[in-house]
Amino acid sequence: MAVAIVAIILIIDQVIKIWVKTHMTLHEQIDILSWFKIVFIENNGMAYGMEIGSKLVLSLFRVVAVGVLGWYIWQQARKQARWGYIVCLSMVLAGAAGNIFDSAFYGLIFNASSESYHSYFVPFGTGYAPFLMGKVVDMFYFPLIVTTYPEWMPMVGGEPFVFFSPIFNFADSAISVGVVLLLLFYRKEVSEISFKSDNNTIKETTAKETTIDEEA
Repeated sequence: MAVAIVAIILIIDQVIKIWVKTHMTLHEQIDILSWFKIVFIENNGMAYGMEIGSKLVLSLFRVVAVGVLGWYIWQQARKQARWGYIVCLSMVLAGAAGNIFDSAFYGLIFNASSESYHSYFVPFGTGYAPFLMGKVVDMFYFPLIVTTYPEWMPMVGGEPFVFFSPIFNFADSAISVGVVLLLLFYRKEVSEISFKSDNNTIKETTAKETTIDEEA
């Protein structure tokens, strides 16, 4: 089940991203509804366009994190954990893996995106960036409220205000939904992870103190 969920999310995520990248110019916007738009952007960072530190370090951290989460899901499946818990974890894993795929391979197989033309496939390894240095494709934009700050507000009075301005992708959505469901319905399992981690730390500290006392 976990493998199926990850595969389905990855396929949907990549189909959407590849379509956007090859059919829209950079920063092009398609208005679906007044509060729902498709906007093609690319970013170097984490979910919702955030950028933290070195691109290479971030990509390597993602790979390690996905590997650890995959191992944890496998362990939970062996222990026959609740299926909903496995589903939520798999959604987070699939979302993270989807963005990793962009960083790992898009720079190798696509030319650089532009506001003047659609991006297209190129021979493997001749794209716009080396391995793990590609950009993540985002496209979903939900400006639910578009207004301006009241004039009486200091610093921002009269400035435009958009409620929910981040532009994100399907992988980001899978991560966000998975995390929210974990916090709402599987807090016990999540808290057990923290408890076990703290308990292991206490045991290690106690063992070291015991060793020091014996040596003394």
